[in-house]
Amino acid sequence: GIKWMSSLEAKVEDAKDKKPTAEKLERLRREKINRFRNRHRISAQGTDLPDPIATFDQLQEEYKIHPKIMENVRAAGFQVPTPIQMQAIPVMLHGRELLASAPTGSGKTLAFCIPLLAHLKQPRNKGFRALIISPTRELASQTHRELVKLAEGTGFRIHMIHKAADAAKKFGPKSSKKF
Repeated sequence: GIKWMSSLEAKVEDAKDKKPTAEKLERLRREKINRFRNRHRISAQGTDLPDPIATFDQLQEEYKIHPKIMENVRAAGFQVPTPIQMQAIPVMLHGRELLASAPTGSGKTLAFCIPLLAHLKQPRNKGFRALIISPTRELASQTHRELVKLAEGTGFRIHMIHKAADAAKKFGPKSSKKF
């Protein structure tokens, strides 16, 4: 049938329809995030993925990253995160597992070093608390260099071990039992 109503009733009816629902707001938020990912050519798979970040400042605001680490990021000349950093850092800060692929020079090292230091929170005298295994010496040297710059002034001690015999001498004869 036909529904007859005054223009005032029609305006009230339209206002009811325009009221955003939680589902509609969530859908709009998802669409905005998907546009952001598409614009930056970020491909992400999985369930319940954290939103990517657009700036390094968001790390301090949303994830409470140590201010000294963020100061070191800026001092190293990083103004805006790269696409791999935009998505990988939040994923790792949420304690999720990650398999990431990006071209050489895209910022993968920084993408996993920031969450690593954030999870460790502060230095402790408890031996080795994190281990990064690299397939080549060159990559191990690059990772070591980046971590040293990133952790400067935080109290973390960063070591690179490339020979077990040298490690035993450096960290003591009982190091194999302790660590």
